[in-house]
Amino acid sequence: MSLRESRSAAVALVTAACFTDIVAYSIAVPVLPDLSRRLGASPTMIGLLFGSFGVTMLLVSVPMGTVSDRVGRKGPMLAGLVALAASTLIFAYAIGLPALFAARLVQGGADAITWVVGFALVADLYAPEERGRVTGIILGGTSLAYMVGPSLGGWLYEMGGIQLPFLAVTGMAALTTGGFLWLRLPDHRAKHEPVPVRRLLRDRQILTCGVLVFLASSTITMFEPVFVLFLESRLGLGPARIGSLFAAAAVANTFFHPLVGRAADRWGARRLTGIGLLATAAALPVVAFYTRTFGTAMALCVLQAMTFALVATPSLTFMADATSEAGIGSFGTAYGVYNTIWAVGLLCGPVLGGFLFQRVHFMTLALGWAAVVAVTTLVLPVFRSASTARRSPASLIAGRS
Repeated sequence: MSLRESRSAAVALVTAACFTDIVAYSIAVPVLPDLSRRLGASPTMIGLLFGSFGVTMLLVSVPMGTVSDRVGRKGPMLAGLVALAASTLIFAYAIGLPALFAARLVQGGADAITWVVGFALVADLYAPEERGRVTGIILGGTSLAYMVGPSLGGWLYEMGGIQLPFLAVTGMAALTTGGFLWLRLPDHRAKHEPVPVRRLLRDRQILTCGVLVFLASSTITMFEPVFVLFLESRLGLGPARIGSLFAAAAVANTFFHPLVGRAADRWGARRLTGIGLLATAAALPVVAFYTRTFGTAMALCVLQAMTFALVATPSLTFMADATSEAGIGSFGTAYGVYNTIWAVGLLCGPVLGGFLFQRVHFMTLALGWAAVVAVTTLVLPVFRSASTARRSPASLIAGRS
């Protein structure tokens, strides 16, 4: 088999696409507020600009996943990368707030396509016992983008003005697009008509995965902003030192994700996702109580990154496994559902976290949310056998009688 047709080349390009997408998302962090203010935006308008990303992410994920099931993965992935390049070009040359909003909305749609179609392609190419390892490689490779994006954006902004950061990402997207044009993919299409979302969510395992994904997404996005506020008030840390904490966590995740992926293949993605959420619940109050110095904050940020990796990597594999076990070949639609649920958590987590942080102590918030996460995880059929977990409560009762 030539390199052009190899699975390794496909994985490398999916990793490059996801990496570029995250850089495009995070490079805007130090740039957009200043650009928006220059164009007359209020703080509220800047918040809406950042939040608009999630709107198209919600709207596009499932439809584009379904389209990729019907027409194959290559065309939608190319469309997503072209949209990503277009959004960064609009950012570079925006002369008004409507253009900035248009760019952010296009960027959200591009993010949805890239991640949904990319992981559907991985599910097409790899057997269930290999998906965890490959997912870990992709997430490990993209973790550094969370660190690279803001620093690269700020550095390029100071060096070449507002256009240079976005033009750099446009170039990255163009290179990745060229890679996918060169790649020769097998014609993986769903063997049946596209599966309605309702049918997917009626499957107990897929629904269980969806609840776990929502818990993970809302927890991660809830505690990122409030933890920053906690560090500022308790330790008096400035943006530079807080940034170094998150950078350490990103570097650690580069190593954690591949290890967790291999563990998911060995011990089962569903079980490991549950373990990861219980570990996350246990870590939250520890972080709140023992963060007393910069050194302990660094160690606990790395610990928290490890628990989040224990959820993110196997949950992606869990969705593909549950879809396969249900006899549904629509990986694109399934990952569209996954991405949509993640986006809902992305929107709800920070709002809920900020609301609660204003009203209760950080330790109380950590203990309360940890209890919610742990109890919900234990109630779900996460640690039962796959055959038992798929049966409805009525069938279980009938089986005992």
